[in-house]
Amino acid sequence: MTSPAFTPALPAVLPTDSAARFDTSYLTDFLPRRGTLAPRAWARSDAPELSLNGQWAFRYAERADLPTDFAEAAYDDGDWGSIPVPAHWQLNGHGEPAYTNRRFPFPVDPPHIPHENPTGDYRRSFEVPPDWDVERMLLRFDGIDSVGRVWLNGVELGITSGSRLASEFDVTEIVRRDAPNVIAVRVHQWSSATYLEDQDMWWLSGIFRDVTLLGRPAGAIHDHWVHADYDHVEGAGVLRVEADVPARITIPALGIDAAVGQTVRIPGVRPWSAEDPWLYDGELASAGERIALRIGFRTVAIVGDEFRVNGVRTLMRGVNRHDIDADTGRVVTEERMRHDILLMKQHNINAVRTSHYPPQARFLELCDELGLWVIDECDLETHGFYPVDWFHELAGNPAKDPRWRDALVDRMQRLVERDKNRPSVIMWSLGNECGEGENLGAMAEWAHDRDPSRPLHYERDWSAQYVDVYSRMYTTQADLELIGRGEEEPWPDAALDASRRGKPFVLCEYAHSMGNGPGGLADYQAVFEKHPRLAGGFVWELFDHGLRSRTEDGREFFAYGGDFGEAVHDSNFIADGLAFSDGTPGPGLLELKAVYAPVVLTVDAHELTVESRYDHGDTSGLAFTARVELDGVELARASVDVPPVAPRSRMTTTLPELPLPEGAVLTVSAVLAADTSWADAGHEVAWAQHEAARPAPRPVAGAPVRRGDRILSVGPARLRERDGALIALGGLEVTAFGPDMWRAVIDNDRPFSWAPKEPRWRQIGLHLPHFRVDDVAVGEAEVVTTGHLGFPGSDLGYRIEQRWTGADDAVTLRITADPIGAWDIELPRFGLRLALPGTLDRVEWDGLGPGEAYADSRSAVRLGRWSASVAELQTPYAYPQENGNRTGVRRLLLSGDGDALEVLGHSEVDATVRPWSTEALDAAAHPTDLVADGLTWLNLDAGQNGLGSASCGPQALPSSRLLAGRFDYAVTFRVTAG
Repeated sequence: MTSPAFTPALPAVLPTDSAARFDTSYLTDFLPRRGTLAPRAWARSDAPELSLNGQWAFRYAERADLPTDFAEAAYDDGDWGSIPVPAHWQLNGHGEPAYTNRRFPFPVDPPHIPHENPTGDYRRSFEVPPDWDVERMLLRFDGIDSVGRVWLNGVELGITSGSRLASEFDVTEIVRRDAPNVIAVRVHQWSSATYLEDQDMWWLSGIFRDVTLLGRPAGAIHDHWVHADYDHVEGAGVLRVEADVPARITIPALGIDAAVGQTVRIPGVRPWSAEDPWLYDGELASAGERIALRIGFRTVAIVGDEFRVNGVRTLMRGVNRHDIDADTGRVVTEERMRHDILLMKQHNINAVRTSHYPPQARFLELCDELGLWVIDECDLETHGFYPVDWFHELAGNPAKDPRWRDALVDRMQRLVERDKNRPSVIMWSLGNECGEGENLGAMAEWAHDRDPSRPLHYERDWSAQYVDVYSRMYTTQADLELIGRGEEEPWPDAALDASRRGKPFVLCEYAHSMGNGPGGLADYQAVFEKHPRLAGGFVWELFDHGLRSRTEDGREFFAYGGDFGEAVHDSNFIADGLAFSDGTPGPGLLELKAVYAPVVLTVDAHELTVESRYDHGDTSGLAFTARVELDGVELARASVDVPPVAPRSRMTTTLPELPLPEGAVLTVSAVLAADTSWADAGHEVAWAQHEAARPAPRPVAGAPVRRGDRILSVGPARLRERDGALIALGGLEVTAFGPDMWRAVIDNDRPFSWAPKEPRWRQIGLHLPHFRVDDVAVGEAEVVTTGHLGFPGSDLGYRIEQRWTGADDAVTLRITADPIGAWDIELPRFGLRLALPGTLDRVEWDGLGPGEAYADSRSAVRLGRWSASVAELQTPYAYPQENGNRTGVRRLLLSGDGDALEVLGHSEVDATVRPWSTEALDAAAHPTDLVADGLTWLNLDAGQNGLGSASCGPQALPSSRLLAGRFDYAVTFRVTAG
C-alpha cells in the first residue's frame, strides 16, 4: 500500500519516572501527540471489538499540574464520582459551558495557556473476553477535547490531541488477558491544540466520542483503500483496492473476485451520486479478517472551470453542519445523525460541509447510504487570531509559524486516512478561517500527493494557489454574479489571477441564518443556476446550538453565550441555524427547501412546465398532482401525466380539465412517487400555484356618522371625538391604536451586523413614536383625521391621514402617509397597531401561509386559507425578535369567547398577531421572558423591511427594502358578536 508522504516523528511512550509525574510541558508542545499509531481507514469487520463506553469513575479539578498516581491500577477511586463516556463534563455537573466565536477565552500567547486549566481524570476497568483469538490489541479514542494523557495498567501509552480526530494505541504488550485491566485518562480543557480549534462553538471538554478495544487477529488488515472510479463515457466502473496484507475483494452483485492491487474494469455499473446513492456490497478478506465494504463508483473532476461528478457539472445545494445536540453537546448518537441527514434530504439539501472538523465516521457512512455530497473539513480553525493580528506576522500564528507545520499536516493526514473510502466525500477542506500561510500549503501538498482523486478546498486561500477551487464566504449576490462570469476583482499576481479564474467557485458560507432570516436565498440560487463556474454554496448553518436549560420555575429555553456566567462570550451568535436547537425546522429551513427544489414548476390555468435541476437523474421518481381550492375547500383533484424530464431539461404538458372559478387557487405539486430511504411516497419536493382572477375588495361606505358623549360612531367603529382614536369595534374594546413603524429588532438589524440598522433607528427614535392629531374632520358619512407622526429629538416624521367610512356591520379605514424630512435609512415597518381583547385567541387568514414570511423570504409560503392559535403564530427564536409576520393577507379572522373580528386588506396587507406587545418582545432575552399580557396585539402593515443576512453577510437587497416613501392602503373591519 502506498505510504503517506508525511509522518510526524512521535515518541512511542512518555517518560514514567517520578520527576515527570507533575510535568505538564506537553500542554504547550506544538504537536502534543505521542505514542499513537499511524492513522488508517475506518472499517467495519468481523474482528472482535469491545466498547468501553459507559460509566467511568471521574474526578474534576481546576488545574492541570496534578499528581499522576491515579493512573496506577491499584489506586482507590472509591471516593470519586462518575461520568458517562462519551460525554462533556460541563454538561454533567463539572464546570460550565462557554461560547466565543472569534475570541479565545484566554490571552493569545501561543503556545501558552492559562494555569487555570480545568482537568478531568477518568478511570474504568475491563476484561478481555476469553474467546478472543487475536494477535494484537488496539485502544481507540474517537474524540477527546482537547488533550488526553492515557495509561493502561499503570503504563503510560501516550497523549492524544486533535479533538475530533481518532487516536489508536497498541496495547498488546500491556493488556492482561486473564485479569481486569484499568484504563486511566487525564483530559485537559486547554492545550496548545486549543489554538487550532477555535471553531465557533461551545467550549466543551472530555471524552466525547467512543472508546473501543479492538482485537486484531493474525493476518488482519490494518489499512485499506478502495478506489472505485466511474468512466462516464463507457458507463464502466474501475476498481482497485489497496491493503497492507494479501487479501481479496469480492462483490457478488458484479461477479467480482479479485486480488488487492489488481485493477478491474466493470462494464455497466450503476454510478453513485447524491441523487442516486447506489452502493454495491462487497467484502475485503485476508487470512485474519473480513471487512464489509459498501462501494460507490464515482469520479470527481474539474474540467475547465466546472466542478463535475461522473462527467457532468454538479451543483451543490448545501448547508454547513456541526455535531450538536441540545442535551449532550457534541455527543451525537446515530439516531441524531440520521435525523440530521433526513432533515437535509427532506428539505432538498444535497450537500453538507462538515464545519469545521470531521464528523463521526458513522455520519459519513450514512451520507453514503442516504446520498449527500460532502466537503470533509479538517479539524482546524484559528479564528481567535483574527482580532489580534490574523493577516500579519504575529509570532505563533499557526498558518505561518513553521513550528506548527507538523501539527497542521498531521491533522490533514488523519482526516484523509480515516475517510478516504467514503464515496460521499467529494472534496477535502484544509480547515476554516486560519488566515493564509505556508503551513496550509504543506497540508495541501500532502493531500494532493496522497489523494489526487479529490479536489481541495480552503476559503482563506483567496489566490487559490494551494487549492483546486476558489472559495469565499458571505459574498453578495452581485459579487457572486461577477465571479460566475469570471469578472471578479483581479488578484495582484497575474499568473495566480489567471489560474484562479480557471477554477470552479464554491461559496462555502452564505446566508447567515441567525434569528429571523435569512433573506435573499432565492436571489442567490438564481445566480448559482445561471453560471456553470459556480459549484454551489453552503448556507450557514443547519442548527442553532442552544443548550437545553430551564428557568427556576421549570420552563424550558435554549441557552446561548453568557447564560452560564461567562465573562467573555459572543451572546446568541451561536443561535444561527436554519433549524432550532431541538432539531425542528425553522422558517429559514422551509424557505431553503423551496429555493433548493430540484424541479421548478410553472403553472397557469391550462399548462404545467417542469424544469429539472437534477444533475444526475431524470424526474421519473416524481409524481405530479393538481388540486383546486376555493376558500379553503377542495373543489377538484387530478394526477398530471409528466413524462420523465432529463437532467437540466424542461418540458411543458397540458393540465387536466379542472374547474377554476373566480378566486380559486390551482396548486400543482411534485411528490415522491414511491418510498425512498429518506422519505415516504407522497413527500412534497416542489410546488407552484396559479390563482384565478378574484374581485378586489371594495371600501364600505354610506352609513352616517353618529355623535354621542364625545364619541364618533362610524359603522361598528367608535372613535374618540377629540383625536379620532379608535377605542372600540362593536363590543370589542381597543385599548391601543395608532400608526406603527417599529419592530423588535432582528439580529440582522443589530449593531454587530454588517449593515446595522438599529443604532440609526434608535437615534431617530422610531421606538418612541409620538402621534399628534392636528385635525378631526367629521362629515356626514366619514371621519378624517390628519396628524403628525414624529420622534423625540428628530425632525423626521410622517404626515398621516386616516379616513373612516362605514356600513351597518363594517368600517373601512384608509391610511395615506407622506414622509417628512430627509430620511436616510429604510424603515423597520409601516402600518397600524391595535390592542384587542386577549379572548380573541384564534386566527384564520386567507393569503400566504402557513408560516411566517417577509419581503425577501416568501418562497416557502403559498396561497390558501390557514388557521392557528395566537400562540402557534409565534416563532420561538432563541433571542426574541420580530417574528410571525404573514404576508399577502387578504382576509383575517380573529375569534374567541363567542366574538369575531374580520379584517379585509385592500388589496392585501402584512399581518402579525401576538399575545404581547412589540415593546415586550424587544426587551426579552429569551422566549421565557415573554408572558401574555391579556391582550391580542394586531399589526396591519403596508410592509416591513426585508431580512437579509447582515448578522454576518449582506443586508436585504434594494428590491426588498422598505424605503421612506408614500404609503396608501386600506383595511375593512367587520365585527360579529356571539
